[in-house]
Amino acid sequence: MQKPTSEHEHWMQHALQLARQAAAAGEVPVGAVVVKDGQVVGEGANAPLARHDPTAHAEVQALRAAAQQLGNYRLDGCTLYVTLEPCTMCSGAMLHARVATVVYGAAEPKTGAAGSVLNVFDYPEINHQTRVVRGVLAQECAAVLAEFFQQRRAQQRAVALANHPLKDTALRNPDSAFADLPDWPYAPQWRSDLPALGGLRMAVVDEGPKEAPLTWLCLHGAASWGYGFRHLVAQWLAAGQRVVVPDLPGFGRSDQPKRDKAHTAAWHIQILQELAQAMDLRHVVLVGEGDGARLGLAVAQAMPGRFAGGWLIDCWPGSTPPRPLAQWLQAAANKPQWEVVLGMVQAGFWPAGQMQQAPLAIPFAQAGHRAALKAWPRVQAQLPAVPQELLAQWLARNRCWITRSASNALMPAQQAWADAWQAATPALREYPAALWQTPAYPMLPAQAAVGAVRAVEYFAASSDGSAVSGPLPSSAPS
Repeated sequence: MQKPTSEHEHWMQHALQLARQAAAAGEVPVGAVVVKDGQVVGEGANAPLARHDPTAHAEVQALRAAAQQLGNYRLDGCTLYVTLEPCTMCSGAMLHARVATVVYGAAEPKTGAAGSVLNVFDYPEINHQTRVVRGVLAQECAAVLAEFFQQRRAQQRAVALANHPLKDTALRNPDSAFADLPDWPYAPQWRSDLPALGGLRMAVVDEGPKEAPLTWLCLHGAASWGYGFRHLVAQWLAAGQRVVVPDLPGFGRSDQPKRDKAHTAAWHIQILQELAQAMDLRHVVLVGEGDGARLGLAVAQAMPGRFAGGWLIDCWPGSTPPRPLAQWLQAAANKPQWEVVLGMVQAGFWPAGQMQQAPLAIPFAQAGHRAALKAWPRVQAQLPAVPQELLAQWLARNRCWITRSASNALMPAQQAWADAWQAATPALREYPAALWQTPAYPMLPAQAAVGAVRAVEYFAASSDGSAVSGPLPSSAPS
């Protein structure tokens, strides 16, 4: 709060406190106070909603209180302070009460009756003349109003999006299916405002301070959703980072198109580009798992200025996947009874018997909710080639990790995997330490606890030679 430098500012700050009380009650934040001989004789906060009274403006409330206090409806010698330029009704009431001076903060260009639209106080024919003082703490008064309406618009958008009608071309899992998930307390933001969504509702977790030095954009791969990142997310939030985790359409808590043909690589890339633009994501570290890494690389190539680097987890660099990965994707696509959790265990991502991974299967549990799985082999084949120039820039700035889990049963052996990446991105031959193997899947709790901390150290380090070098303790490529 600005320190008062005059009597007018002192009493205007009193009125601002009343305005903030009105805002907290859901009313438009306007506050008013009536002062006589250096003492408050009446005050009021805007309350037409609570009182069901169109005349219950802050000024009228303050005038009524002052008249009761003084025992006279005529308020001779009084000064009324109000945070917003009074309307015609309130200005007329002040004249009728014989208020000596009215002092207001912010101008009201639409309904102001003290000079902005008209000036009720500037008629010499009226038998009482009230002095007007304008613009006292105008910026602070306007800021309270601006913040209130900004928050109200955001709430209205959130309600509108949350209640967005389900399109007849899509399915939606009930929110109750995702209630009380272990280690996942994050409420999604619902987005249906992206043009590429065409009215579908998309779930996006956005946690942590917006002004954080880095934003970790976590993109899941096939047969998964944002929940898979939960252990990494918890670590990054504890470190004061911002984390954004969208569920792609067809996955997680997002709407699911009924037809698999709705899914294309270009469509998913366009949605992610529009999301990054709408959320104004900056200083982004792409954390891409599986094909989520390839999708994210395409987005980063289209808007490189928003991205600081990337951690690509268990990602194959080519459009033709290794035979075990291709068979795994085809099984997920073509077998209606394919079990997601069992598939993740067979792939080597989760140890056998970890049934706490069951929430990964929720989005695909109901009949008809597997169009994305059915489409994914085709989507995977459509993904653009890895952007060599972009990756070379990240490598030169020590902003690139490409990791393979030692337990991954879908990838070739470590050296063959590294050779494939170096063939797809020749610059990797100059930075062999960027390709490395984690002893366990990075999403597992113990590995996430180490990996997330190390990632913050690595990606947050400056590129002037102080960057952290080398991977987590693991087996390095030969």
